[in-house]
Amino acid sequence: MTDSDCIFCKIVAGDIPCAKVFESETVLAFLDIAPVNAGHALVLPKDHHPTLMDLPTGLGADLLAALKAVGGAVMEATGADGLNLMQNNHEAAGQLVHHAHFHLVPRFADDGLRLWPQAPYDDPEQMRKLAATIAGLLK
Repeated sequence: MTDSDCIFCKIVAGDIPCAKVFESETVLAFLDIAPVNAGHALVLPKDHHPTLMDLPTGLGADLLAALKAVGGAVMEATGADGLNLMQNNHEAAGQLVHHAHFHLVPRFADDGLRLWPQAPYDDPEQMRKLAATIAGLLK
């Protein structure tokens, strides 16, 4: 399944070149053209699925295997101290290309990058109610 307007589908098809680092029957990984740090790689299913929630469950094992292998290779190649795995869904979360993909960002102790700010719930009851609502939707 492909989307003719999707840049990642065009990369998978070979219509647009990439700096490929891994390929299997179902997954492709290549270096991001605008990396957070050198070695920043993208891992994606070859078939077009807009978000994480659209991915077939059976594809999970292939994606996890690729993420582990590519992540380890990125860390070794760059000498990174750590690695961030990020995946954005929908524009409000920062998704720019509407083809599910995962970012592997090599991190260094002195790279100056910070994660988003966090804060506790104002009311513990709010947290309990939200947890119950989410759990109920999963049944």
